[in-house]
Amino acid sequence: MWGTNDKRPEPPARPAVPEKSAAFPAKTEPPNWEAKSMAMNSNEPMHSSTPSSGAAARLGASLHVKGEITGNEDLSVDGSVEGLIQLEDRKLTVGASAKVTADIIAREVVVYGNVKGNLRARDRIEIKKDGSVVGDLTTARIMIEDGAYFKGSIEIDKSGDASGSADKTYSRSAGASTPISATKTVATSSD
Repeated sequence: MWGTNDKRPEPPARPAVPEKSAAFPAKTEPPNWEAKSMAMNSNEPMHSSTPSSGAAARLGASLHVKGEITGNEDLSVDGSVEGLIQLEDRKLTVGASAKVTADIIAREVVVYGNVKGNLRARDRIEIKKDGSVVGDLTTARIMIEDGAYFKGSIEIDKSGDASGSADKTYSRSAGASTPISATKTVATSSD
């Protein structure tokens, strides 16, 4: 074969290929329309293989829901809801245009709009300056901004189990926490 001082033959030179220019995009495979249409026509619901990460589901301003909303992703409501909203370990945001007449169970609730119903949040409840809540609150942390309207009672539940279950009643125990009855109407004026 080849000795240590012998030169190996050079491979034949490749023909020069011009670099791809931006004027000619790379050729792509056509989409698999058959697989997509089969998925669209099947009777099974479509599910994402990855859990929802930062994006929240949204109920638009023109939508009206009567009944129960349950789920395992954050939800932003801008329309109207009557019934029950249960998002055990997720965040519910009630938008400025929202009108919610429902009991709410979530990890965190932020209210910019109007809510009539009892709120139970394992972590915290926030009522923003233009928000309005009429109902009882049970949570570990509470924030009510100046300008917000609140009528009801507040129970601070330090155990972190304020979310409970949908079957729990909204009664207060006479043990670990002391309920606070409050009506807060804060109006600020600019001179």
